[in-house]
Amino acid sequence: MDSATLLARITDYASRPNPYPLYAELREAGPVVPQADGSYLIGTYHHIAALLHDPRMSADPRTRGEMTHKPPFLRLDDPEHHRLRTLAMRPFGPPHSPGRVDGMRGEIDRITEALLEPFEAGHQVDIVDDFAYPLPVTVICRLLGVPHEDEPLFRAWSDAIVAAADVRPDDESAEPDKGGDQARMELGGYLLNLAEQRRGKPGEDMLSAFVNEPDPALRLTPEELAETAVLLLIAGHETTVNLIANGALTFLRQPEQLDRLRREPELLPRAVEELLRYEPPVHMRERIPHADMDIAGTPVPRGVPVILALASGNRDPQRFPDPDRFDPARQDNQHLGFGSGIHACYGGPLARLEAYAALGALLPHLATASLVQDPPPYRQNAMLRGPRHLPVRL
Repeated sequence: MDSATLLARITDYASRPNPYPLYAELREAGPVVPQADGSYLIGTYHHIAALLHDPRMSADPRTRGEMTHKPPFLRLDDPEHHRLRTLAMRPFGPPHSPGRVDGMRGEIDRITEALLEPFEAGHQVDIVDDFAYPLPVTVICRLLGVPHEDEPLFRAWSDAIVAAADVRPDDESAEPDKGGDQARMELGGYLLNLAEQRRGKPGEDMLSAFVNEPDPALRLTPEELAETAVLLLIAGHETTVNLIANGALTFLRQPEQLDRLRREPELLPRAVEELLRYEPPVHMRERIPHADMDIAGTPVPRGVPVILALASGNRDPQRFPDPDRFDPARQDNQHLGFGSGIHACYGGPLARLEAYAALGALLPHLATASLVQDPPPYRQNAMLRGPRHLPVRL
């Protein structure tokens, strides 16, 4: 088929259960594949990794003349990206809060146990709705200081923002973008209001830390605080839901590997890294060249979208031997599951901790479980790919 239609075919909902043959076609078509909508698609590991580290590639949609308001730091370039990411990191991780994520370990275990309590033999459960979604949502709410009972409210906003952020051919973008902007504004206002309630009355949460920062030079403006809090709330659960659900699905499809992990639980951290390679929660990232570039012999003009298919790079046989095999003991597994370069995933350490706890506790339940539907129904989103439901009979 025509390689110029690859992006349209990959993002088509019919491909959601298994986009990997299309990624193989993409890698065969060449390192850089021009698309019918004017974008360029890249699917080989070494080219993706190099471009994620290339300062000529911009993450900022304003490079294309899109978006008038300032995006969150995930979509900014240095030096502004570095400034905001550093300020956002102060209450979350080293060097200022080195114990924050590790200190959540006991809490994550308790939440996991409580969610698994109703999982009894003979019952049918939905791994997404009953476990993979509520776990990271509860954790990020505790971390940020968001009332858990407001979850239905922010879930609707979160869904709209995530839909707008999806990668799709250019001609399909207008409607979701409008809904996403509105939702981002409303969720930002809600989180800013929560933060203001903590001013002068701080709790142990991150919104309290942001709003009560004593040093004016380290303080986020209200707009920056709103954008950062929105990003942390959404990124803090959306990708982890996929990681846990994709993990459970992979284990159920490969009972011999499930048995091996039950016999050798010390392999679990390595198995999570392999899941991040084999079934990553984020499949694509968009970048925009600041200047005309030559990428692997293909001229790419400034200002046009370059789509980096991370999930294709993760299955590139030039980088990973036997890439279509799930191997929980895989060595030298420098995957692109959390991106790479200056925009590497800020919450990676927390997502790993949640995945170890969730999948480790789920293993005994999965040993005698069976899939009710395979493939399960998937989320609409092509970039954040994962099951929308994962019905399992225990």
